[in-house]
Amino acid sequence: MWKLTRPDNQHDKLTRDNLLDLEDHHLVRIESVQEDQRQVWVLTAKGHREAKQLLEPKGIRVSALRKQAYDPDNGELLGTSYDDHAAAVTSTAAELHCAGIGHRLGFQTEIGHRLADGYVQRADLVVRAPEAGVPVLLLEIDRRSEDAHDLVAKLRRYWEWGRLLPKDAHKRTVDLVRSRPGAIEDIDHEKRLWRRIYPPTGREGLVPLAFVFADTTKTKVDNTVKVLEEAGRRYWAPRRYETYYEEAITAKDYSQAVPVVFTTLEQLTEHGADAAVWRRLERKDEQTLTDALDNPDGDALYRRQYARAEAEDERRRAAEREARRPLCTRCGWKFTDERWEEISVHRTAVRAGDKSVCGPCHADDVAREEAAAEAARLEAAAPPELEDDPEPGRGRGWFRRRA
Repeated sequence: MWKLTRPDNQHDKLTRDNLLDLEDHHLVRIESVQEDQRQVWVLTAKGHREAKQLLEPKGIRVSALRKQAYDPDNGELLGTSYDDHAAAVTSTAAELHCAGIGHRLGFQTEIGHRLADGYVQRADLVVRAPEAGVPVLLLEIDRRSEDAHDLVAKLRRYWEWGRLLPKDAHKRTVDLVRSRPGAIEDIDHEKRLWRRIYPPTGREGLVPLAFVFADTTKTKVDNTVKVLEEAGRRYWAPRRYETYYEEAITAKDYSQAVPVVFTTLEQLTEHGADAAVWRRLERKDEQTLTDALDNPDGDALYRRQYARAEAEDERRRAAEREARRPLCTRCGWKFTDERWEEISVHRTAVRAGDKSVCGPCHADDVAREEAAAEAARLEAAAPPELEDDPEPGRGRGWFRRRA
């Protein structure tokens, strides 16, 4: 706890003194002592009431009261496995805080996520650390007390929760989602329930999830991760982009996936949570938390590849069109776009004249035709000329048109 409350201190004396003082006032008590002599402290009923009065008005949720219960047969304290798990959760939060990932009031435990069927999936720990590049992160702490397939079920529930709509969603949106399976994927994340509770993640996909394994071996972790990768693929794995340029696009669509990273509490304790101790599912190397959550082969790469593919396609189509461009049979020059369109479009083709000649040649033809027509018009409008020698017997007023 001292790492969480006093990360700059070299030892836990100040925190221990504070706890002893709170114990004297009956606000906290020692729940149990771990094998490594760490003590698990919990609030008493009095301390729980005071904590609620202090924190809940500020929007900080207080976890449920841990009641002191004993086995009626042997008198042993019940729920000691809970204490081990709670200690692992607190230690994880402390390591994150020491690494600058999350303010001490930015951690919450046992946060419920209610599914459509009423089941509530509770996250062991939720951290909000936007200043560290992690706006929100759900954490599940596993001391190998759960089967790997149970973790897959948790992953599935977080995925299902991320696809829910809020109760006050627009009727048109609700009808669209109900119209066919998978229609929720057409609904922007801003209109989904999770965005009412958590801030934007700054990355593609749903709310990221981290598994922190404690008190286990590397072999067990590897086996668990293998099950998560295979059995949970539908929930964490990206998809191919459905686009016209599929062959040119190698980027992956993470928009409907839950980003899943994992590490061990031992690695966090030894190297720090800001070190390269996190690994994304189906990635080979360990990375820092932000690098593990990022998607270098995601949306940013897709936009670049799509722009290149679109530009290349445009160049190819332009080259193909240029190869089809007609040549003038008279001068040999290529048709301009305007002339090409003129002879191709039906409403203008009927007035395009000789379709085998280019625009300038066609303009020459038009000019010659107009000149000939003008000459004919002028000749038709000219007055008739009088004959100098009228025929005998006819008066001087007689005239005839010259041939």
